[in-house]
Amino acid sequence: MKWMAPQKASGSYSCSSNMSTKADLEAMENQISTIQISSHGETPNRGFKPVEKGRNWGWLLSGFISLNALLLGIAIVSGSVFNKVQITSSHLLIFLILLVILSTVWMLYYKVHTSRVYRAVLYKDSHAGPVWLRTGLVLFGICSVIMDIFKIIFYVGRMNCESPVKIAFPVVQAVFVIVQTYVLWIHAKDCVQIKQNITRCGLMLTLSTNLMVWMMAVTEESLHQTVAPVKPPTNNNSYNDTLDGRAAASECECLHNMCDLFEKAYYYLYPFNIEYSLFASAMTYVMWKNVGRKMDDHHSHKLHFSLWDVLVGPLAGLIVLVAGLATFVVYEVDVSKDDPKKKEEALIMHYIMNIVAVLLMSSSALAGCILFRMDKREQVSGKNPTRSLDVGLLVGASLGQFLICYFTIVAVLASGVQGHTNGLNLACAMLTVIELCIQNAFLIKGLHREPFKETEVATVFANVMAVKERDPERRSSSIVPAHTLPIPLTLLQGRMSWKRRVLKEICAFLLLCNVTLWIIPAFGARPQFDNTVGPDVYEFQTWAAVVNIGMPFGIFYRMHSVASLFEVCLAA
Repeated sequence: MKWMAPQKASGSYSCSSNMSTKADLEAMENQISTIQISSHGETPNRGFKPVEKGRNWGWLLSGFISLNALLLGIAIVSGSVFNKVQITSSHLLIFLILLVILSTVWMLYYKVHTSRVYRAVLYKDSHAGPVWLRTGLVLFGICSVIMDIFKIIFYVGRMNCESPVKIAFPVVQAVFVIVQTYVLWIHAKDCVQIKQNITRCGLMLTLSTNLMVWMMAVTEESLHQTVAPVKPPTNNNSYNDTLDGRAAASECECLHNMCDLFEKAYYYLYPFNIEYSLFASAMTYVMWKNVGRKMDDHHSHKLHFSLWDVLVGPLAGLIVLVAGLATFVVYEVDVSKDDPKKKEEALIMHYIMNIVAVLLMSSSALAGCILFRMDKREQVSGKNPTRSLDVGLLVGASLGQFLICYFTIVAVLASGVQGHTNGLNLACAMLTVIELCIQNAFLIKGLHREPFKETEVATVFANVMAVKERDPERRSSSIVPAHTLPIPLTLLQGRMSWKRRVLKEICAFLLLCNVTLWIIPAFGARPQFDNTVGPDVYEFQTWAAVVNIGMPFGIFYRMHSVASLFEVCLAA
């Protein structure tokens, strides 16, 4: 446009010696960006904010894409579970293959585009995608790829009676997992500044794909773990027809002798695939929130972890972990027997183990909350998508465990609390509710604390020394470098206070306890179905729906608590 030339020639945008401050440079860049936008056909306006306009439109469009994909997926999943004729699992897999291919193509486009375009990513979010979280994503991704390989081998052996779509989906999903893991490892901290609308829509599409894969895996795993009674007290046979259909499908002859082995193997790997989808969803959501975000977070804290900082907490946690694994193995062996006495003993042992664990966890988390009240560290200030997501996931995922616990409490009380098994079941449910509340409070307080600064101990002494300095510049400084301090002060600076040590011990203990409580339900323990009080009070269909909806969220809560506890331990 012609009006740009005189302004540029007048030197109003030239880099003069007077414009040396950062504020002047930023003002100059904003003016130049406004002129560039106007040169594409828009009239310059002093109140024009192109970034906010594009940001709001991108959020709305990407939100609609995610919402429609999820609602359509939920409808197809529900139809494939409760209807064995019109909507089959093949229809669901075709829909998922389409989503996975589109997401993979977009991630490849994002990788190529951002790696070639200059200044596409100007800022990085230091809180997003920490290395330990990305390492967990890689480990879960490896297990997911192994699960896909086992599925391929299993369905290849059943090619004569299975749809080819069931072979194609694991292949496509394995490629998707590999590409997504690579992209998230490299670009999890990106704050993209170009093609913001396309980036937001692509990230929401990827997020929806991960959630749909999670939903399908949870559904298959829940149907596999749900054992219906021989004659369930219900008038609607749709759920039982589904189970009968799966039983009929299992009669298909295999072309090789390894089908049963690989089927059992990939079902044991389902928990890792489920957690991978949720980890990837969380990291994708943070990337979506960071699109267009302008931040300069160069003052991020360097968190260090040393095994010598904690001792009692890990030892106690390991004892709980070993006891939990032993209890889980004995439970799985005894509960599968036809002997009612053995099954009752297995349930009693399981409830006692969980009661002891949640009692210790509640006491530890309560002590941690008291220590946070005594802590003088500042609260995290400013907007932080990672922290907001962590808190939201903790509270939201715990609702699944709350759901099962309260339904259990009502069922046991309605049945009259007869026998030791029901009494222990009631006590376990009530104590779990208390433990969830206390642990959530402890984690939320810990996640919103600023990391401990190593120089805080020596700051008081450094200020006293600075006042005694004759140099006015040193007198105005509040912190003296560590190597200029006397030896006793340097040693004092490196010591850990008793409050920090106790907090680290508590975090380490709670971390291992949550790992224990994740392993037991994730790998097949379902005392909710082995104890008949729930199906007797609510009818089997209602009780199965409550357990199969609440259990996946409860399992995810334990794994997300592990991640949050590790971060709180690092910052303590």
